[in-house]
Amino acid sequence: MDANDGFRELDRQECLSRLAEAPVGRIVYTRQALPAVLPVNFSLERDGAVVVRTSAVSDLVSAVDGAVVAFEADAVDVTTQSGWSVVVMGPAALVTDPVEHARLLRTGPRSWVPAPQEVFVRIAPELVTGRELVGGRTLYGVHLPS
Repeated sequence: MDANDGFRELDRQECLSRLAEAPVGRIVYTRQALPAVLPVNFSLERDGAVVVRTSAVSDLVSAVDGAVVAFEADAVDVTTQSGWSVVVMGPAALVTDPVEHARLLRTGPRSWVPAPQEVFVRIAPELVTGRELVGGRTLYGVHLPS
């Protein structure tokens, strides 16, 4: 961390710990050759993979299956002007194995908008990065006025 930028880089384990506490994140993907961002609830696997449950007929499924995507979650405290952000990047794939699908039905994320036929999308954690804003509006331990 540069002494003046106010950010601290998070290591992989810290990133995954923060991510495990977040109730909602955002999947970033390409839709019709343009960037798209969609908020989703999710679960985190032990290896750091992000799992999203969605409708089998959603536009999201066809757009991300086999594509490299980013997934971001964060927490912000506006009072202290502090927070963190974690990004997971890697290929997304539809879970097609029946045994794995059955396991995720029991242990995976619950859909906030249930659909007649739901599928799971797994994002492999090829790159996991994160940073924390420490101190908010402080400089060298002195609180700065807003």
